[in-house]
Amino acid sequence: MKSIIKLFKNIFIGLYRILDKLIVTPISRLIFNINEYLKTHNLKLDYIISRPNFIIYVSLILAVIMFLLIDSRVITLVESEAEVITNVPVKANYNEEAYVIEGIPETVDIVLIGRKSDILLAKQLGTNAVILDLSDYEARDSAYRVYLSYTKSIDSIDYKLDPSYVSVTIKDKISVTKTINYDLVNVDYLNERLSVENVELSKSEVVVKGSKGSLDNIATVKALIDLRDNSLNDAGTYDIDNIPLLAYDSKGHIIEEVEIVPTTLTASITLDTYSKSVPINVLTTGNLVTGKAIASILINNSNNHSVTIYGDEETISGINNVPVTINVDGQGGSGTRSYNVTINRPSGVRSISETKANITVTFGDEKQKDINISTISQQNLASGLSANIIGTDSINVIVKGVQSVIDNVSESNINAYIDLEGYTARDEYYDVPVKIVNNDPRLTYVVSSTVRVKITNS
Repeated sequence: MKSIIKLFKNIFIGLYRILDKLIVTPISRLIFNINEYLKTHNLKLDYIISRPNFIIYVSLILAVIMFLLIDSRVITLVESEAEVITNVPVKANYNEEAYVIEGIPETVDIVLIGRKSDILLAKQLGTNAVILDLSDYEARDSAYRVYLSYTKSIDSIDYKLDPSYVSVTIKDKISVTKTINYDLVNVDYLNERLSVENVELSKSEVVVKGSKGSLDNIATVKALIDLRDNSLNDAGTYDIDNIPLLAYDSKGHIIEEVEIVPTTLTASITLDTYSKSVPINVLTTGNLVTGKAIASILINNSNNHSVTIYGDEETISGINNVPVTINVDGQGGSGTRSYNVTINRPSGVRSISETKANITVTFGDEKQKDINISTISQQNLASGLSANIIGTDSINVIVKGVQSVIDNVSESNINAYIDLEGYTARDEYYDVPVKIVNNDPRLTYVVSSTVRVKITNS
């Protein structure tokens, strides 16, 4: 109420100032000048004004002038203006328990037309409301064309809505029961040495309501468990409340047109620390100087340096080493070479105890020896097939390295295999190359022969 009184007070003060500036002051100045002029010509203004016809003539002249000013729009007594109010929320009235409505806009724009003071008052009152009344409509396959309505705050204002009508489809609301899955979000905010051991949701199923088409599009309902919580800073069990539930389609898009009951739930999560000590596996790229080989590799002055990795138990249990790569191209001319390397975390590892290492490589003269291999394994053979090596009892493998290293290599140290990926059953034999698993950068294996393999349907 105080704001309305203040508004009217400001309006009247403004009108008074306009009248004083445009009418009172100019007329007073005009009369004063006329009076001064008459005095210089020995005429008295009182005498002129007192004459019977003077007022009639003056009134007539002023009336004609006012008519001409108004007719030419120099003066507008009532001026209409237009102003747009954007993003006005739309309120839909319908039976939310029985129907699902598609096509309702979230907001519309209102164009207010009227006197500036009325528009200003309407905006300050802030009671603009756009209604979509669907209370008398029923579900059907085709769309309805429904006009929006506007609740006036001031009757003297005209209004226009943009859009003025909408096309909506009304469908019967049905419900189904869906199993809940969960996703962990903001995992990067969790302490790097912690991992989620177990998650228990307060509910395993929820009721989802919506149109049949929307419900048929649901691929999964997920609880989004946010791990960005300062209380999750140590191993233990924690309860997280108000976890939101969302429905997704087969492409991972959120389905907005459904109602999930309840909308949130509670989860109990257990955090634990899993770690494992694994060695660093040095890999090399490039070729050494001819006739040279790697004699030894020291990592931080140790023959067998290990690091500790942290992550969930399932992931780190399958990691047996952490690889680092050094470039030895053109090396071997000097006795040693040092490398400062970065230790990158393997995929799935949340934390690693060390991220830097110094690798010292010692070079020596390359020697070689021959070893006969009688055991050859098979890899990547398609299901339903069997393979047999024909006519080969053993193959020759050349092992190269410095003498002290190759002296320790025997048949039992060599893992030979044939890769049968893409091979199919046929009457003819295949000539398949033999490969060697080499995890020691100090050694080089050369296999010049192939083996004959017969592949049949098992």
